[in-house]
Amino acid sequence: MHWRNSPTHYGLTSIVLHWLVAVAVFGLFALGFWMVGLNYYSSWYRTAPDLHKSIGILLLLVMLLRVLWRFVSPAPAPLASQGRLTRTAARLGHGLLYLGLFVVMLSGYLISTADGRAISVFGLFEVPALITSIPNQADSAGLVHEYAAWALVILAVVHALAALKHHFIDRDATLMRMLGRSTD
Repeated sequence: MHWRNSPTHYGLTSIVLHWLVAVAVFGLFALGFWMVGLNYYSSWYRTAPDLHKSIGILLLLVMLLRVLWRFVSPAPAPLASQGRLTRTAARLGHGLLYLGLFVVMLSGYLISTADGRAISVFGLFEVPALITSIPNQADSAGLVHEYAAWALVILAVVHALAALKHHFIDRDATLMRMLGRSTD
């Protein structure tokens, strides 16, 4: 397998970035869903949000790399068997996934830095609080973060179901290409 994408196959870099983001999104969603129910006396009360923020910042870095990688190594061409509507839906779906990811991460950043404190990433480095003057910043960003996270996870599930539909009903190579399997 090659590192870069080819006109017909995804390369290892795209495949690893795709699945890394998928695991991080569902893991962060589960962690976020769980941690909002923690009470002050829980041993995870401070640890869970710090973990959530750290992984979120690393996900942002991975997403920036992923966007850059799409310019360096464009995605393979759509399959010839896919019609115009399928291609348009795929482009729209992928665009919404990228937009959703960045909205969730930006709103998370705005929540975390509303009090002017930087975000520590596993104690390795800090991301400074650059924007702190939005009225009700933490509350407003919190609402956006919650709704955007739900929308993102629902869209990701639809994305996965579409891949399964391509594999089991259409019997095309869409899913196999993202699993790194040869479609020849």
